[in-house]
Amino acid sequence: MKEDFDNEMKLEFISKSSNEAFARAALAAFAAQLDPTIEELSDIKTAVSEAVTNCIIHGYENKQGIVKIMARLKEDEIIIEISDKGKGIENIDMAKEPLYTTKPNLERSGMGFTIMESFMDTMEIESIVGLGTKITMSKKIKPKNQEEEDNEFQMITKQ
Repeated sequence: MKEDFDNEMKLEFISKSSNEAFARAALAAFAAQLDPTIEELSDIKTAVSEAVTNCIIHGYENKQGIVKIMARLKEDEIIIEISDKGKGIENIDMAKEPLYTTKPNLERSGMGFTIMESFMDTMEIESIVGLGTKITMSKKIKPKNQEEEDNEFQMITKQ
């Protein structure tokens, strides 16, 4: 059976905050195959950070669990699934409201889902209370023209 994607990766790690940077770096390296701009790569990394942090802080709270990431490349698009087997989300619509947080004592901004939605082209949340949550996000990488490539090269070499 022929798969309908060009490449795929899977990653599992313990729900420790120190693994959030690892997840960002791994996804950035995988997405690099699509030759994204620095801004597109930054958007992906930010959305991944928010999703992984949600799994750790909200899904598992003070317990240890496993965060799973699966990413697929299909033509010019990356599709990312980030899931946990944590406590789930009781009210997804409420959780998606900007500034809504269940952890005000941790100085959480309540902007995680809003950030994911704004940095990615699509974002879907599936959650069952007591069983966990899966966030599926996608982003199309725009083909570069020569002028963009030249500008990006100049930005990189000036740093």
